[in-house]
Amino acid sequence: MFVKICGITNEDDALLAVAMGADAVGFVLAPSPRQIAPQQIFNITRRLPPEILTVGVFRDELPSRVIDTVNRAGLKAAQLHGHESPAMVAEVAEQIRWVIKAVVAGSADVRRTNEFSTDLILVDAPSPGSGKLFDWSLLGEVAEGPRLILAGGLDPDNVATAVRKVQPWGVDVSTGVEKSPGRKDPMKVKAFIERARAAAPQQHLGPDSMPYDWADDEE
Repeated sequence: MFVKICGITNEDDALLAVAMGADAVGFVLAPSPRQIAPQQIFNITRRLPPEILTVGVFRDELPSRVIDTVNRAGLKAAQLHGHESPAMVAEVAEQIRWVIKAVVAGSADVRRTNEFSTDLILVDAPSPGSGKLFDWSLLGEVAEGPRLILAGGLDPDNVATAVRKVQPWGVDVSTGVEKSPGRKDPMKVKAFIERARAAAPQQHLGPDSMPYDWADDEE
């Protein structure tokens, strides 16, 4: 079960997420109360173990800017969380090894997730960052093929139910494990990761469930 802790704004929270067993940490580069500068991200990412997937979150940014920022910030992956077209995602994927395309539940993009040049698809609530759950039956519209990462209103109290009902390949959380905006709660992070993994179906457990070795350097 792939677990990503997003909305990281400081080194302590990044190290906390890693210590608690997260596979990935996300940094928001789009306008947001949790937005963080590329140089700050670089100062954090260079302290993290190589097996951790470090993800920059962008929204409706030019592919060239995404690529440049990912490289400057020392990130491994780009999460495109806007209305990016398949062509824009493909352009980023030519230069960035790992790309997560986020789509909104119930949108037209959900039905064409197999067209985005990546097998990592995150499905979020209609109001991303709202901390509210959405109707999981909408996931029935997701095209087959990509690995599904579930987001949108998840927290330690509901993640086990979400994993059992949806059986996603991974889960993503930001506000659901905070003690205040932009600051993570250690106990919530720990509980979220433990409960997600405990509820995961067998095919989403263990090293064979991961699509890549995040520590593998393409250079």
